[in-house]
Amino acid sequence: MRMPTRRRLARGLAAVGVSLFAGASKAFGITPSYRLAVVPYRIPLAGWSGAPMRIAVLADLHACEPFMPPSRIAAIVARTNALHPDMVVLPGDFAPGLRRLRPEEGRPEDWAAELARLRAPLGAHAVLGNHDWWEAGGPAPIRAALRWAGVRVHQNEAVPLAHGGQRFWLAGTDSAMARPLGGGRYAGADDLPRALGQVTDAAPVILLAHEPEQFRRVPARVGLTIAGHTHGGQVRIPVFGSPVAHAPHAGRYAHGHVADRGRHLVVSGGLGFSVLPVRFGVPPEITLIEVAAL
Repeated sequence: MRMPTRRRLARGLAAVGVSLFAGASKAFGITPSYRLAVVPYRIPLAGWSGAPMRIAVLADLHACEPFMPPSRIAAIVARTNALHPDMVVLPGDFAPGLRRLRPEEGRPEDWAAELARLRAPLGAHAVLGNHDWWEAGGPAPIRAALRWAGVRVHQNEAVPLAHGGQRFWLAGTDSAMARPLGGGRYAGADDLPRALGQVTDAAPVILLAHEPEQFRRVPARVGLTIAGHTHGGQVRIPVFGSPVAHAPHAGRYAHGHVADRGRHLVVSGGLGFSVLPVRFGVPPEITLIEVAAL
């Protein structure tokens, strides 16, 4: 076996270095900063007989400098408006998720001013996520900023809406991980029975929740649940899959569309970061759901 020459060894080490740099650049820079995927789903909903409805989902913004500044949110909003959705939903986590790195958080009014530019006939609707509860100031400033921006914040409530001749209910639950108790346990602020108790007729129900694990408790009455929280795993490695560090029990609810006994769940891959500012194999996404008749 011929021993490698010094020149060949140097070339080999350089190639390895370039590969590592390219991978790191993609994970920490190129993928998060420049790629923005639009991920479509078509959901046939029981009881839906009206025109199809397009729902744009903007999950897990985690607004902060330099990873999700107002300028980045402005670009996301512009891309969303260009899709001409009938409704925009934001399933929580507006606050930073990089607590150990201590990013510059900025004022909620700054990112809310960009969300105020969202345009959809049925408006923009939100629920809060766990990081919104974990902020030092609590969830109140985030709720206030969203309402100032014209985004309706749902706190365990349901409201009737209509599109293309079809009446439906949009329900929203608060975070199931609102208050850490230690040992991986949480006290939730979610109250699904209260929200569904406000549904007064047989029209289809769409539920907005932050954590997809709430889907385990959703009754058949709810045809579609929309969630975020997992970031789609944030890192997806071929063969090894997605280590969902911030949602270790998500299982098959980590990302995408799940159909279960007539119920549907769509988990958005989200837009921001949690734990570390890295995405690999899971680019930031605007999730676009088309609800249609069976």
